[in-house]
Amino acid sequence: MRALAPLLTALCLAAPAAFADCGADFPGFLREVKAEALKKGHNNDTINRFLANARQDAKVLTADRKQGVFQMDFSSFSKRLISDARTQKGRALAKQHGSTFARAEQKYGVPRGVLLAFWAFETDYGSYQGDFKTLNALLTLAHDCRRPTLFRPQIFAALELFEKGDFDPVKTTGAWAGEIGMVQMLPRDILENGVDGDGHIRLKTSPVDALLSGARMLQSLGWKAGQPWLQEVDVPASMDWSLSGTGKPRKASDWAKMGVKARSGTLPNLPASLILPQGHKGPAFLAYPNFDVYFEWNQSFTYVLTAAEFANHLMGAPAFRPKSPEAGLSGDQMKQLQSKLAHRGHDVGKVDGILGSGTRAAVQA
Repeated sequence: MRALAPLLTALCLAAPAAFADCGADFPGFLREVKAEALKKGHNNDTINRFLANARQDAKVLTADRKQGVFQMDFSSFSKRLISDARTQKGRALAKQHGSTFARAEQKYGVPRGVLLAFWAFETDYGSYQGDFKTLNALLTLAHDCRRPTLFRPQIFAALELFEKGDFDPVKTTGAWAGEIGMVQMLPRDILENGVDGDGHIRLKTSPVDALLSGARMLQSLGWKAGQPWLQEVDVPASMDWSLSGTGKPRKASDWAKMGVKARSGTLPNLPASLILPQGHKGPAFLAYPNFDVYFEWNQSFTYVLTAAEFANHLMGAPAFRPKSPEAGLSGDQMKQLQSKLAHRGHDVGKVDGILGSGTRAAVQA
């Protein structure tokens, strides 16, 4: 932790005033958390029991800084996550929990393929849900100055869950970033969207609770029932490639006039953005409004695209064609590119070697 102290202090200077205690000594940080919990009306004894075994977890910060898997290109990343075994198991689980998936689609409008893909990628259908102590993970990330606005509120959400009997500050475990259960939801999302069948929300042990909670959360994030999310297309070589990219929607009929054709089925009457994850020589997709909801779940473009593609595959669509894209940049090369773009005044976000939306927009510009 000492090696990180100068960085944390520097980052803290940019943190909102409400989180000025980030990066300070951890016992002092805990005192501030307790004081805030008291202001929110929580019982002093309850707070003390909740925080009694609180500790920093250096492994959480290590995991937060190491997310190199997102530096992989889309074809490589999807090949790594989408396997025949994972596909077959997903389809078997779709039958096994058919009534739950039917309920999720009827009540929340979310198809089974979408939920299955998240279930698969987040925890391999519940087989590995993470062994980080959730409270310590949340406290560590809230104390860190990189994203206190995201993680500090999760502490108080976990406290509310503790008061309801749905969170154990000592025994509850999950991912390094504080997500819990089979589809990995943060405490605040569980409070707002958790669905239970017996008086308690059991996202770690109940597929019914986990799947319905995930569906309800997607609906709350804007998922539209009966609408597609992603569709593989063929694009003519004469296409104006500057029209591609997220956040550039056009009516599907306009894309059709430019020669864009669905690989299977027809183009729906919806706005869509043309996505070329590996350039014009690689696979091509039309992304519809529901695709944007994926980014509310995870902000990695590669993860989101792979999850959306796997959902299609689980619903019966053929696997996408990788085609013959040109080789992408290495992580170090991407960092060099991001640094040069930033030097020219483009907002690429963090120079991290990951081809995110900011870097994509800067390259196009």
